[in-house]
Amino acid sequence: MDDKRQVPESVDSDELVNVAVDPRTMRDDFIEDDRSAGGELETFDTRNVSSYGESDIQVLEGMEAVRKRPGMYIGDTTLRGLHHLIYEIVANSVDEALAGRCDMIEVTVHPDNSVTVTDNGSGIPVGPHPKMGIPTVEVVHTILHAGGKFGGGAYSVSGGLHGVGASVVNALSEWMEVRVRRDCKVYRQRYERGVTKTPLETIGVCEGTGTTTTFRPDPMIFPEIAFDFDMMIARYREMAFLNREITILLRDDRQDPPVEKRLHYDGGIISFVEYLNKNKEPLHRHPIYLTYRSGDSFIEVAIQYNDGYQESVYSYANNIATSEGGTHLTGFRTALTKVINDYARKYNLLKEADRNLQGEDVREGLAAVVSVKLPDPQFEGQTKGRLGNAEIRSMMENAVNERLTAFLEENPSVARTVIDKCLSASRAREAARKAREMTRRKNALESNALPGKLADCQEKDPAFCEVFIVEGDSAGGSAKQGRERKYQAILPLWGKMLNVEKARIDKVYGNEKLLPVILALGAGIGTDFDLARLRYHKVIIMADADVDGSHIRTLLLTFFYRYMLPLVEAGHVYIACPPLYRVYEGNASHYAYDDQGVEEVKQRTGWKEPKIQRYKGLGEMNADQLWDTTMNPATRRLLRVELRDAQMADETFTLLMGDKVEPRRDFIQENAKYATHVDV
Repeated sequence: MDDKRQVPESVDSDELVNVAVDPRTMRDDFIEDDRSAGGELETFDTRNVSSYGESDIQVLEGMEAVRKRPGMYIGDTTLRGLHHLIYEIVANSVDEALAGRCDMIEVTVHPDNSVTVTDNGSGIPVGPHPKMGIPTVEVVHTILHAGGKFGGGAYSVSGGLHGVGASVVNALSEWMEVRVRRDCKVYRQRYERGVTKTPLETIGVCEGTGTTTTFRPDPMIFPEIAFDFDMMIARYREMAFLNREITILLRDDRQDPPVEKRLHYDGGIISFVEYLNKNKEPLHRHPIYLTYRSGDSFIEVAIQYNDGYQESVYSYANNIATSEGGTHLTGFRTALTKVINDYARKYNLLKEADRNLQGEDVREGLAAVVSVKLPDPQFEGQTKGRLGNAEIRSMMENAVNERLTAFLEENPSVARTVIDKCLSASRAREAARKAREMTRRKNALESNALPGKLADCQEKDPAFCEVFIVEGDSAGGSAKQGRERKYQAILPLWGKMLNVEKARIDKVYGNEKLLPVILALGAGIGTDFDLARLRYHKVIIMADADVDGSHIRTLLLTFFYRYMLPLVEAGHVYIACPPLYRVYEGNASHYAYDDQGVEEVKQRTGWKEPKIQRYKGLGEMNADQLWDTTMNPATRRLLRVELRDAQMADETFTLLMGDKVEPRRDFIQENAKYATHVDV
């Protein structure tokens, strides 16, 4: 392999999908030796010849600010930000439900990807606003930080606290129309890109009250407008669990016939925990349900242990998913550990000489939902990922200490089952510690701590390094020959590795297929995982495009998700996409990723009956072909693994890799129609 392989300086993005171009590879002189070759360093001149004066300070007001910097308000303009628009409108309806004025919310996606949200709440006020002098419904939709959740008394508990929800959705929509049913009349007003287009008008009479909002996201803001109905079901199922009084009706009119999903759960978060454990084996029949009220704040906790080894704990504040935790989650975890240790000590299940159970011991196999509702939540940022109210921690600790202790005392058989599970986890943790220390000592005695089959790269800065985890020695050999060794490392793996969904961490350290991956990445696993020690910022899974390859990818993804979650969250995991076909005539050849791609090659080249080679495995490609199709940053296709919904990801891994066969069989039968290129 020639190390001086040149990478094209530009890529036609219209012809490639998910191309990941490493900026360092755009130069052929970036290795350490070349930097000290005596040449002058090339710099990019950022100096500005114009002066810096008063006129350079721009003031963005209202809707203009939102459209200029949408990421500040909805996170980004990808699929996640697109769905956040619906969520902001639905959240307003849910706040009406929390106030006791709404019990039905309907969400419809139309064929043009516009969305209608209807509720039977009290309806947004339509009279003149006392300060602004325009209809209040217009104030809500056209002025930032205008809403009923700043202490006016309309909402004692709400999720929308910044007063920007409806106005931001309006600003980022091509058009929006709001209809209000109030005072036996129907009112209507239309907006375009945040600007009022029609005055508020009365268009009819009605019985009942409520608000209907229809909007279409602006294609000038969102590069792709295509709502994911399955993602919507997952998100609003969660909302229905958290608010057992409401019914959410989802409808997708883009399908023929239209698809409807009704979401209502009388059991609330008890049903939520049962749903989390639906593909697992619970250790006690009914979830443990704890409630606690202090002033205007209310706590709900539901927990149920299963025979698995993973923790599935989800926390919420005023219906907002606090993915980064906060004081409520910290209080819950602290109190849970204390209560279980105290009970185990009291009944001599932990002997005097034994160490206390650790937090990770008492949370193994735990499915739990922690929900708090409070009048003045302090969130970090508009995305509200973490709760900061200090008083909630002590309130949560008091609730769990008091109510869980009482439950364990009244239900000794359940208590014993839970304690036995925790003690088993403690023994496994100790075994894992010994295995980890043994691995470290072994590595310290060896001259090279890296796995023997790893062909490492020359670059030492992990930001510019990538490692291909390659299925099979044959493909690994081609990859080693075809790689750019300056920044590409190759780790061949042979055979299927451990299914970590069915194993504890001590078994992971003893697995000969997974240990090379752990050593190569260098960041540890589980609670010891440290992203700062990661040796490669692109971890690329490269497996055959067949059933066995799919299985290996799933096994590796399960391992990364369960034991290296920060690696996935940081966006460092990728899947290589090798072509399925080589279409050629004479010395000319093109590559196709599916049958449609083959037809496109024929049309583009004018070939009538070209020769077609179908690759059954990576090992069928020689080194140059593997580089050209799958490894060259300028021409390859990479899929980055993103964690959009932790709950859905947890459910999927449990379904595909867990012990229960029937749910997996049902899933396969339901989705078999979507499978392509399956070798029989």
